[in-house]
Amino acid sequence: MTDASRVLAALDTVRDPELDEPVTSLGFVESCTVSADGVAAVSLRLPTYFCAPNFAFLMVADAYDAVNAVEGVSRTEVVLVDHFASDTINAGVAARSGFVQSFDGEAVDELDSLRSDFVRKAVLAGTDRVCRPLLAAGATTDDLAVLTLGEAPATADRERLRARRAELGLPSGDDSPLLVDATTGKAVGAQALPLHLQRTRLTRVSAEANSGVCRGLLRERYPATVGHGQEEERP
Repeated sequence: MTDASRVLAALDTVRDPELDEPVTSLGFVESCTVSADGVAAVSLRLPTYFCAPNFAFLMVADAYDAVNAVEGVSRTEVVLVDHFASDTINAGVAARSGFVQSFDGEAVDELDSLRSDFVRKAVLAGTDRVCRPLLAAGATTDDLAVLTLGEAPATADRERLRARRAELGLPSGDDSPLLVDATTGKAVGAQALPLHLQRTRLTRVSAEANSGVCRGLLRERYPATVGHGQEEERP
């Protein structure tokens, strides 16, 4: 892989916290270059000028960390463009200042709890992606109640769900229940299962709807560079 390819591969691991999708497949990476002496320069863009600054900060900071860890990168420069808080975010991430210090007098908390909230939503949405095909194939809620994660079909959606659960410290081994509470990690009993599945479906539908809106806004905002496959979801 070339240096730029390795950096783009690292950016594949950076997700929009709300959509739980890579910034690369969403089309949020405007440019990515690596100089001969290893300086990696990444430019990020978002669907609107007023995207929430906390979401934006998370993505820029995560992109910085991911790129900075790439072998051969001697210096990392990640900037957010065309955003009302670009200067504050870019300066804070470059200085490794954290969200509260970067937005001094405006922010009162760091973003760990926000990140966890969105990973919990990703767990709910991911649960629906794994369970829907099983239900469509004839599985009952009683079947799902006793199914383990390892017994679910070995798909990309199952492994994505496993990874999100692991991020929260929830049971994620093959012998773990397929259906767990996204906060406590406890198995969801058969009696509570219908309501839980309804919640997972609504969370997944909401996330996918928001993803469609973001992709549409990005195409409208950057019509010259978006719309040639880079905003399409990867398998």
